Amino acid sequence: MITPIRTIHRDIQSVLRRDPAARNGLEVLVCYSGLHAIWMYRLAHWLWVRNLRLAARVLSQMARNLTGIEIHPGAQIGPGFFIDHGMGVVIGETAEVGADVTIYHGVTLGGTSLEHGKRHPTLGDRVVVGAGAKLLGAIEIGDDSRIGANSVVVKSVPSNSVVVGVPGRPVVRAKAHTAKDDPDLQHTVLPDAVGTMLMTLMARVERLESAAPVEPAPHTPCPDAQGVWHGEDFSI
Repeated sequence: MITPIRTIHRDIQSVLRRDPAARNGLEVLVCYSGLHAIWMYRLAHWLWVRNLRLAARVLSQMARNLTGIEIHPGAQIGPGFFIDHGMGVVIGETAEVGADVTIYHGVTLGGTSLEHGKRHPTLGDRVVVGAGAKLLGAIEIGDDSRIGANSVVVKSVPSNSVVVGVPGRPVVRAKAHTAKDDPDLQHTVLPDAVGTMLMTLMARVERLESAAPVEPAPHTPCPDAQGVWHGEDFSI
């Protein structure tokens, strides 16, 4: 059984491990608003599950005003959770977050339904969510996945994936990231799924045109050697 003291110790260690700016435990304890928000959430969640809902919501609102981080007390968050910088983070009521998850400022785990059931994302263990990313709906993000900054994710993602773009496109990594590895915080190492697709299509078109060149039909607008288009009529 994980005691509150062990949970607090693990939260502090998660910051020291994942933020090179953190120099010691005392600095983390005093200066990290993301950590303060998590601890206030844990107390609010304790009240929530004991049906002290109003007190839980009041404490949650106090945490929001103090830290700029809004975590609904009904959310379920595992140990080792780290919110870096934190400002503007929103985590909804039915969100579920696994162990050793890292999220950055501006992240939203939001709902897309007016129903009272499950309507927020579920994050597996060791997931990393980049700054400004939006995860919407009752979707599942598999273990050891990384969500690129400003991505909008509306569909479930398998384990060991990298997600980038709007809407988010998952790419399953060839080399699996496991719990034994260091946290995968390489936010600049992201696939360009759209660019790769366009380059593939352009290469295919070039091969087809070189095999069977097609002359433009009469009166079809086309550019001259200087790139200026000529034609009798252009419809926009």
